[in-house]
Amino acid sequence: MADKIATREAYGNALAEFGEKYNIVVLDADLAAATKTGVFKKKFPERFFDCGIAEGNMVSVAAGLAAAGMIPFASSFAMFTAGRAFEPIRNAIGYPHLNVKIGATHAGITVGEDGATHQCLEDIGTMRTIPGMTIINPADAVEARAAVEAAILHKGPVYLRFGRMATPVLFDQADYKFELGKGITMAEGKDVTIVATGIMVNIALEARELLKNEGIDARVINIHTIKPLDEELIVTAARETGAIVTAEEHNIIGGLGAAVCECLAGTCPTPVKRVGVNDEFGRSGKVPPLLEMYGLTAANIAANAKAAIALKK
Repeated sequence: MADKIATREAYGNALAEFGEKYNIVVLDADLAAATKTGVFKKKFPERFFDCGIAEGNMVSVAAGLAAAGMIPFASSFAMFTAGRAFEPIRNAIGYPHLNVKIGATHAGITVGEDGATHQCLEDIGTMRTIPGMTIINPADAVEARAAVEAAILHKGPVYLRFGRMATPVLFDQADYKFELGKGITMAEGKDVTIVATGIMVNIALEARELLKNEGIDARVINIHTIKPLDEELIVTAARETGAIVTAEEHNIIGGLGAAVCECLAGTCPTPVKRVGVNDEFGRSGKVPPLLEMYGLTAANIAANAKAAIALKK
């Protein structure tokens, strides 16, 4: 069985690792133990700033540090960065296109018992609306580590989305190559394409096995960079398989599914079924039942794949 590591754990470890190589500074909003930025704090205390429970102020301070030539990572829960701090992210970071990296942890339904107030299902949508904002949602710990370095090397604002729950490691760090804005074909297939992001990549691979048992050959694509979207890869998959299913731990409005539909509508109209949270708030509970309740399962992806195939002309 594959090892399981939370992407937030990988984020904290990557900050500490790359702090030796790059001129990064880290800010947190009184949640360093949860966001795992405390790993960086322990190693580089002089480059760590706890801004208290004041997320708007934190990202504004990060903007000032970026304007002074530093590479700041501003971290808190996704709900508090993309939600509470949206306006200063837009105006202090996005508008002047400053080199700030936002490390948003505890995204999605898998926050579990913390409930609807903390289960951020809107962040990809809100961040997508900010011009020039790059959005990365890694599928596992290896990809999360690589995403942190890619964010450091990229000039401009980046929103990195990490999860609380430990998830299977899909990649081998020794030979994994991360390329910003380029999706990864995890498995080839000719009948339908499952386009997934974050924790749903592993679940999409499980769905592929369910479909295989029914004689359906599904392609699986991992979209770790939601903006800029790898439109070439998606259009090619749409043309070759003729049906698409998207899978994300996010509201189906505004996220990966919306981005894929926008891409295909203008270039290659294709039947698309979206698997995600169906425009609802989350609720408190254990993670496995929540994933089942909201349809974030291999069985539901497989069912939607068959529905998409049925819509082929």
